[in-house]
Amino acid sequence: MSKILVIAEHLDGKLNPSTARAVSAAVAVKSEAVDVLVLSDKVGPLAAEAAKIEGVSHVLTIARVENAHPLAAILAPQIAKAAAGYSHVLAPSTTFGKDVAPRVAALLGVAQVSDVMSVEGSHAFKRPIYAGNAIINVEADPSHAVVATIRTASWPAANSGNNSAPIEALNVEMNLPTHTRFVELKQGKSDRPDLQSANKVVSGGRGVGSKENFEIIYKLADKIGAAVGASRAAVDAGYVPNELQVGQTGKIIAPELYVAIGISGAIQHLTGIKDAGTIVAINKDAEAPIFEIADIGLVGDLFKLIPELEQAIG
Repeated sequence: MSKILVIAEHLDGKLNPSTARAVSAAVAVKSEAVDVLVLSDKVGPLAAEAAKIEGVSHVLTIARVENAHPLAAILAPQIAKAAAGYSHVLAPSTTFGKDVAPRVAALLGVAQVSDVMSVEGSHAFKRPIYAGNAIINVEADPSHAVVATIRTASWPAANSGNNSAPIEALNVEMNLPTHTRFVELKQGKSDRPDLQSANKVVSGGRGVGSKENFEIIYKLADKIGAAVGASRAAVDAGYVPNELQVGQTGKIIAPELYVAIGISGAIQHLTGIKDAGTIVAINKDAEAPIFEIADIGLVGDLFKLIPELEQAIG
């Protein structure tokens, strides 16, 4: 039977929802056990949070001062050592997971499976290629450990609150690399929902016209309690910071509602919203590709349509 180790992603003392999504994928493998590994300098609250996720068998912790910041060069050797005896090591396919998982795979001497979107068997998976235009079947060698990243947009977050998994501290004795050091973390501060986990997202594109005009996107998002996103064209034009970019080279999201405003719908952008529930498109170009996948489309001037929408919402 397989035994799975899920690497917890966290920031500022809280688990990222991507961890619970990775647990859902692990449960789908139908393994003997699904354990979560928490690496931090202060593991207590994080371990307690992870223990509540349904489907988790055990929570393992490695508490070291070097783990205060998620540096892949520091975390990977510890994860590789903790992975002894596990058939699978899973991490969310986020910036964190894409950074640390390849190092873990290299240390274990295996090829990584990326962006798992469905589980077909204990060592068989489906993943997207060609910007999501094709889905391929991947079979990993059952004689080696599987290291994989989980496409979080394709998996629901496992429920939390009804579980109480035991917590065990691991003592990993090793000399860690010193060539990588943490300098600082710069990130945008916002009271809006997190883009990657929000149920509703309002995105703007080049059609919005300017950084100043993007206020109309923020206003609508706040009106309906949504996160704000953007196309790469809007980011490249300097309308918004790059952490709001949605698409192949940005964030892959799966909100229940996605509103695309002034976005033509390049394939790279559509890749990022393939798993969205309802897609609403507003664009003055009736031939824009975004309308081919939109559930609801409005053709017209966004600066006239959005105020009318806000008025209708009340």
